[in-house]
Amino acid sequence: MATSTWIIILSGVLLSSQVNCQEAVLHISNGAVDEEYCLVYNSSWTPLPLTLSGAMEYPLVNLSSSLLCTSAGITPSTVQGKAVVVMRGECDFSQKALVAQDMGVTTLIIVSTTPMSPPSANESEFKKVQIPIVLMRYLDFLDAQKVFGEEMLVKMYSPVMPLLDPSIVVMLLIAVVTVSLGGYWSGACERERLSGGQPGGGGGGGGEKCDSGDVILYSPLKVVIFVGLMCLMLVLMYFFSRYLVYVIIVIFCLASATALFSCLDALLDLAMCSVMRVTVLGKSVSVRSVLLFFVCVTVAVVWGVFRNEDRWIWILQDLLGVAFCLNFLKTISLSNFKICVILLSLLLLYDVFFVFITPLFMHGESIMVQVALGPDASGEKLPVVMRVPRFFPWSQNLCGMQFSILGYGDIIVPGLLVAYCSRFDVRVNSPNKIYLLVCCIAYLCGMVVTFAVMLLTNMAQPALLYLVPFTLLGSAVLAWRRAEMRQFWNGTTYEVLDSTREPLLTGGRPDYASRGSC
Repeated sequence: MATSTWIIILSGVLLSSQVNCQEAVLHISNGAVDEEYCLVYNSSWTPLPLTLSGAMEYPLVNLSSSLLCTSAGITPSTVQGKAVVVMRGECDFSQKALVAQDMGVTTLIIVSTTPMSPPSANESEFKKVQIPIVLMRYLDFLDAQKVFGEEMLVKMYSPVMPLLDPSIVVMLLIAVVTVSLGGYWSGACERERLSGGQPGGGGGGGGEKCDSGDVILYSPLKVVIFVGLMCLMLVLMYFFSRYLVYVIIVIFCLASATALFSCLDALLDLAMCSVMRVTVLGKSVSVRSVLLFFVCVTVAVVWGVFRNEDRWIWILQDLLGVAFCLNFLKTISLSNFKICVILLSLLLLYDVFFVFITPLFMHGESIMVQVALGPDASGEKLPVVMRVPRFFPWSQNLCGMQFSILGYGDIIVPGLLVAYCSRFDVRVNSPNKIYLLVCCIAYLCGMVVTFAVMLLTNMAQPALLYLVPFTLLGSAVLAWRRAEMRQFWNGTTYEVLDSTREPLLTGGRPDYASRGSC
């Protein structure tokens, strides 16, 4: 797997529920028609009521031709006791607010032609301003003018955000199912390899359904060097994301289309669908493979073209993301538990450092968060996360759909350990796939704790901080309790201490470095 593909994974090891408590709703009415628009405000500066019924209604005065840096040219009696719309620019928010406040304005709405961010000022300015200050998109105001003309009555409110949104449950289900299926698939490929079976592959003929072992991490030094390169790549993405983001998008399209082909091909094999071979120019061609190829490429191209259409494209991104993660877990192998411990521990430190430590010397910015968000908050974003739209409240989506997100790395990194446990189940012929089961349960517990901490702190969390300890400790305790820690740690010794169970292998020391297929 190319280093560039790994950056897709490792720039997505951040779990965050995208809840923006700085957004509000502008309700406009003329007695016959009602419309609502997005507002952005500073909740610590000017609190707003939580419901429409609790909001005060004011007539709106259109001063969008004015910047309101001074009161020149404005008669106070025309704006007193009313809400006022002015244009953003030239002077800061607090100056506009103080001018409006001195003229008796009840609410200041600043329309903006640039991406909106909550209005801010120093603490001394906060104390002087007593009226609500909000930002509105200029295009939204033009739309309101077309609907209502100049006769508008406005109310502003900020709906309360529920602590637990159902989207979190959906995200949890996606993560656990993907990790479990990826681990099971890796174990199935290991069983096929050890039993000497020929990988089927209706799609391409021999060896494409189970190609576990394409890349095997078996040297601690190489793992350390590898993680160091990932740190360098992430830093480069932070400083040059405006250019590299398109490279990552292209890589994701290619990698996810390939992964989707692999997953669908395996499903068709499982369903015993015919490969439908025909002879073309003296060569045997699988019709099924050709059809699958066009379907997978089409899905990836559609995502690439419409990737910024939040309303529906998240479905394709999640589909491609699940396929990407499944194929990765099936293809990549860790040679033993020692390598699992080294890799997961280093990536845990990587995660915590780039989320929590970098803001201390990067002017408050987290490198991990900024890379995940993309070059700017309204532009391109890296395809490194699963996304599920928040169910409540619908009015918050006026400002753009709100998503719960989970980085691919939070699935794949612990998933590599889950896959190793599944393969170890096969090697020692453990009953009921006990290692796979326990590791999946540990992953579920880690995810639940991650979401709980995120909800309690209302902050993005580095999920590996919780997932790595749960999965490593869970699998280690199981191996210790079953007296198989030596085999589990080394990964290459198949002598089973419990003589009541027969191992699948009775000896030998497979060469993990040279293993090429499942």
